[in-house]
Amino acid sequence: MSQDARLERLLDFLRRSPTPWHATANMARRLEEAGFRRLEETEAWCLSPGERVYVTRNDSSIVALQLPRERLTALRLVGAHTDSPGLRLKPNPAQSAAGWLQLGVEVYGGALLAPWFDRDLGLAGRVHLRYPDGRIEGVLLDVEQPLAIIPSLAIHLDREANNGRAINAQTEMAPVLLQGGGRPDLERLLAGWVAEQHGLEDVELLDFELAFRDMQPPSRVGVDGELIASARLDNLLSCFIGLEALLESDGRQGAVLVANDHEEVGSASACGAQGPFLGDVLRRVSEQLGEPGEEGFIRLIQASRLISCDNAHALHPNFPDKHDAGHGPVLNGGPVIKVNASQRYATNSATAALFRDLCRAAEVPVQSFVTRADMGCGSTIGPITATELGVPTLDVGVPQWAMHSIRETAGARDVESLTRVLTAFFDRPELA
Repeated sequence: MSQDARLERLLDFLRRSPTPWHATANMARRLEEAGFRRLEETEAWCLSPGERVYVTRNDSSIVALQLPRERLTALRLVGAHTDSPGLRLKPNPAQSAAGWLQLGVEVYGGALLAPWFDRDLGLAGRVHLRYPDGRIEGVLLDVEQPLAIIPSLAIHLDREANNGRAINAQTEMAPVLLQGGGRPDLERLLAGWVAEQHGLEDVELLDFELAFRDMQPPSRVGVDGELIASARLDNLLSCFIGLEALLESDGRQGAVLVANDHEEVGSASACGAQGPFLGDVLRRVSEQLGEPGEEGFIRLIQASRLISCDNAHALHPNFPDKHDAGHGPVLNGGPVIKVNASQRYATNSATAALFRDLCRAAEVPVQSFVTRADMGCGSTIGPITATELGVPTLDVGVPQWAMHSIRETAGARDVESLTRVLTAFFDRPELA
């Protein structure tokens, strides 16, 4: 497959996935186009060897399964997350100041706030509606127009702006939306956008979960197009790569792709990695296609392996001292094995050895990342899923710059490299 064609698909996926709900819907659409059958958690499942199925929870998390053609004895799992840091609307967001309608926001996750200023912002998420017959339904909303902005204060009025001044998310981050507007105007606008996108006019808006999005589209950057720049690379890039690998796998082995919501806020939710979603799905699959009972499930999990994919911090040319001298992964240098002695990453020598062997077989270079000993370390769904399920796990990722910014940067060639390795993982007959 052409690397350029894959990158074009990536850019399209990033553009059309401004929220976890959109990302999940887009992944589900591609799975169905490839022949995967949707399962509903509230219904009885009837599964067959060799079948391809998927299930969602909260419309923002998804588990896709390639069931083995023979008896289920082990699974090759790849995990990612659908959410990204950003600005979410408060339930009653309308506020007025200096003659302008502004929208109050909460900061979701550990967002870098400064890059949000002076950006063309759209609005996206999901809205729950009541129909005239009493039905309640959630629909996706994506207002792809520059309808808001968070204006900076001129340096003439804040001479300390370049001296590391703190940003107050409550008082300084409310986007400007409409001159002279108020709460009724916001309700009118939301109703108009729902009608425009879904043809629904005689409905009552009950509630919403909406977030601002950067309207600058994803793009390839650099003289040779060697960089990918976009919002939400952390962690939609891993979602895309995992999906590409699953769809390109040979289908003989038991393969799973899980993409959880709420990783950026701790994963403690019904659809997050600390919740029961993945375990619920795998227990139902094991009961039908593996050895029944709890002992059979434990044996399945211990024979399986999970690769948790979440982007890694690449060596920054302007801040090389932020990395340990021996562990500075570079863009386009291949996937990164992430290690932390305090188990902020789930990698151990056994799981890292498996990944290094996969990279060798796929002829892909591999890098390592360890946080400096005098700095704190982030985490992923890896340790959380390993704790919940007991599955042997490692953490890997594509290196990137500007993690948690409104616009992040990764290497274009790394997309192809990690896809090849994960495809080899899904196809691998033995996991030892």
